[in-house]
Amino acid sequence: MFRFGVDYYPEHWPEARWETDARLMQEAGFNTVRLAEFAWSRLEPEPGRFDFDWLDRAIEVLHAHGIQVVLGTPTASPPPWVMAMFPDAYRVPESGLPATYGNRREYCPTHTGYRERSRLITQAMADHYADHPAVIGWQTDNEFGDRCHCEQCRAAFHTWLQRKYGSLDALNTAWGTIFWSHVYTDWAQIPAPLATAAPFGNGSHNPGLALDYYRFMSDTYVAFQHEQVDILRSTCPTHFITHNLMGAGYDRLDYFDLAADLDFVSWDNYRRMQWTFRPEVPPSEAALSHAVMRGLKQRNFWVMEQQAGSGGWQIVSVAPRPGELQLWAYQSIAHGADAIIFFRWRTAHFGTEQYWHGLLEHDGRTGRRYTEVKQMGAELARVGSQIAGSDVRAQTAILLDYDTRFAFQIQANNPAFHYTAHLHDIFQAFHRRNVTVDVVSPESDFAAYKLLIVPAQYVQSEATAAAIERFVKRGGIVLVTPRTGVKDETNTVVNMPLPGHLATVCGIEVEEYDSLPEGVSQPLAFDEGTAMVGRAPQARIWCDVLRVTQARVIARYTSDYYAGTPAVTANQYGAGHAIYAATFGDSELYDTLADWLLDLAGMEGGPETPEGVEWCVRWNGQERIIFVLNHTTEPKQVPLDGGYVDLLTHRVLASATLELRPHQVVMLAAERMPTGATGTSNGGAGRIAQPAQ
Repeated sequence: MFRFGVDYYPEHWPEARWETDARLMQEAGFNTVRLAEFAWSRLEPEPGRFDFDWLDRAIEVLHAHGIQVVLGTPTASPPPWVMAMFPDAYRVPESGLPATYGNRREYCPTHTGYRERSRLITQAMADHYADHPAVIGWQTDNEFGDRCHCEQCRAAFHTWLQRKYGSLDALNTAWGTIFWSHVYTDWAQIPAPLATAAPFGNGSHNPGLALDYYRFMSDTYVAFQHEQVDILRSTCPTHFITHNLMGAGYDRLDYFDLAADLDFVSWDNYRRMQWTFRPEVPPSEAALSHAVMRGLKQRNFWVMEQQAGSGGWQIVSVAPRPGELQLWAYQSIAHGADAIIFFRWRTAHFGTEQYWHGLLEHDGRTGRRYTEVKQMGAELARVGSQIAGSDVRAQTAILLDYDTRFAFQIQANNPAFHYTAHLHDIFQAFHRRNVTVDVVSPESDFAAYKLLIVPAQYVQSEATAAAIERFVKRGGIVLVTPRTGVKDETNTVVNMPLPGHLATVCGIEVEEYDSLPEGVSQPLAFDEGTAMVGRAPQARIWCDVLRVTQARVIARYTSDYYAGTPAVTANQYGAGHAIYAATFGDSELYDTLADWLLDLAGMEGGPETPEGVEWCVRWNGQERIIFVLNHTTEPKQVPLDGGYVDLLTHRVLASATLELRPHQVVMLAAERMPTGATGTSNGGAGRIAQPAQ
């Protein structure tokens, strides 16, 4: 079954309204509702006194209308009595000033008393709902994150360090504490990395200490979640367990570790946010988040909060235009979502999120947004069985490394460099070509792919470097970008030429580097005989000055003291090739490299589509379900290479051109598989022409 539903807060509304809400949900085609993730005050009004009667009644109303329930453990927002019981349980951010009561997520994830109360409410809920026929699964907490630097965390950090290093001598050696005479002689001397260590902004903590602290905080949230998962697994063995993560941009937790305990991951997909006040998150950014979520467990995911209206706390974001709610939700499905749960059902009258708009208006009216989603519900009633069980397949992967993410938070290297933005810059080039890309961890099996992108893997273990070397040696194509292999796992600079353990694979050594000022760039020149002659992408942010040991030069710098030296190289290594891009280039560079890399890997790109039109494929065995999404406000035409059926309308498309309205989504099935299709390529019609090697 394809899951389609909404996040609902019956505790916010008179009980007399629940029946109307459930009826309207059923009419919209909803079969799933998330409940109670912020209801701790109602579920446990005082210590040890649990009240599930109101929630039982709400669930029964929903169940009578054919709607099943995902319950949230309510530990993200504690009642006042919990924090009054533990006044030292407030989270201390990097500033050193403790949080105070009044928002959410004010708790310290290390605090033993808070964790005990969390286990008690989780156990009580699990006991009560283990056998309820309407309850199908659980969401742990809500949007885990936010580091704490309190004294309990500092003490727990010392224990974590003792397990990791065994002795202070080993720790001092790993961190290089001889620098600035920071040699520790007692575990209790080790600080939490507060910003007060550099009150004037001109310094920072030891990089080894800071990286370990970030790892420790990530591990702490993983352990906090694990306590809830243990309870739910043992008490509710037939229920699934998930958590709602925050997309590709969230960088405070190792999502690979957090996902390990879950049956599948979910995430909260907002395309317009009031705090960024951008007109829209670009389609490629949303696609990257989908790819990251899909990659965390190498399987499909849920969207537990799909945007239902304008976001707003203090500021109200731009309203979704007609068709956009469907467009954004179908994009989620196209990239691997097996459930769409809209946030939220009805816009709240009170509280911080009064202007975070739901499908219904403040007064409960069903307006344009509800009508649009209701239409989608009718469509999914027709095609949901074909989507359920289908998957997304890729031959290209991008490596996402959380140690590297954390290390760049400590030392950005250049103020214009942002790790997530760099991943997106490369991903976007393949997205423009409608090439499906997986996002993988350093521990993944790269053998499943033909092309591997290694973007700025600043902290690189010998094991990961060896796995990349094996991948290339056996015939894979790898792209490596600057600042790869700079640090070992202790966040210490390696004692070898960069890119460290990959220097031989890449056939180059970094002799020196230039960190460019803001706004400074230079064009690159491709060597004669390459397929890219005549293109002039810009080198920006960073320039590695290379010495070639084995590789072939593809492009060169054109100015400054390193004019004429290599900027892009290619090295045959074993049966494969390693490409080194020595600069963080502009979109022209990654577009140029994407075409060339696909050709080098013997892969076809996706179909050619107009700018702003996305072509995605999910597979049922050898059968394709094709999503064509027009993200623009203009009509678009897409060439087709054969006969297709529009699954949403059952219309046979006889024309060779697909006409798309603004924001329209079309789901296609081929009348028969195109000749030569194997079910493992990136796509479908209108292949792009590939450049010569």
